[in-house]
Amino acid sequence: MNTQHSRTARRFSTAARHPVLFVLGALGCFVAVGWTYWAFVRTTTGQFADESAWAEAGIAAPDTQVPFLRFLDSLPLISVFIAAAVILFVTLGRRRWAAAGIALGTIIGANLTTQILKNVLFDRPDRGVPTLDFNSLPSGHTTLAASAAAAIFLVVSPRWRPLAAAAGGTYSVLAGAATFINLWHRPADVVAAYLVVGAWTLIGGLLILRSGNRWNVWEGFGRFWGASRAWLALCWIPGLLGLALSLGLYVYVQAIGPAPVPGTAGVPLFFWSGLSLIVGVGYTLSATACWLFGSQARLQGAAS
Repeated sequence: MNTQHSRTARRFSTAARHPVLFVLGALGCFVAVGWTYWAFVRTTTGQFADESAWAEAGIAAPDTQVPFLRFLDSLPLISVFIAAAVILFVTLGRRRWAAAGIALGTIIGANLTTQILKNVLFDRPDRGVPTLDFNSLPSGHTTLAASAAAAIFLVVSPRWRPLAAAAGGTYSVLAGAATFINLWHRPADVVAAYLVVGAWTLIGGLLILRSGNRWNVWEGFGRFWGASRAWLALCWIPGLLGLALSLGLYVYVQAIGPAPVPGTAGVPLFFWSGLSLIVGVGYTLSATACWLFGSQARLQGAAS
């Protein structure tokens, strides 16, 4: 038993003991951003589907746009205030100076990346689809909201991260859905923003875990209500269901034949497919981050 405990202690004595997972995950997110851009902006089929979802949003949910507009107007202030309050608390109360700096760098990096991609690197070619002629991918509002939630997730203790993942994922999904329903962005714009934030969260997370080995320690899932596996399930279930529903609706529309002009379909299936995609990607990324950071936190009782 002593030999087994010693092996366990050595195995879990360092946070982020498998850094390659974070590196590969970040690269995967950036590759997924490129694929999202190519699939929904550079191809005719993708442009038509994304534009149809955007056009159908004004028909499917017209009564929700006023309250969502108010939410969008206050979103930057809300996101910055919440993230700043939490980061300030952990900086002053927990003395996590390095973590606070890395979290702020994550926010800056994600939002700067979005602006460079949207305004410098990506363009929107004419594919014969009636649409706006300027690029809007990734969504800046969604990036701001999701990166603020990610910063909170990074700086809190491991036992609070499952709760932070569920709450932050929900906040990010609501922000993304709001930009879509209020006709500010197409679904692909929101998805690309989630992926940009996901990449930077993994980069910042690796640095935080390695620089904060002393406080990135916990007993594992289920030992504290904030670390309950229920929070993980609340991310995985809507995430996977959203992805499955989005794919199913998209395949069904293609099988029966889409309307010839975006926004003229009798049933707004592209809208529901796009909204499901936002929910699916947002929650799945939150669930993946929750699982990865939980598995890579240092086990309590392990050798320092």
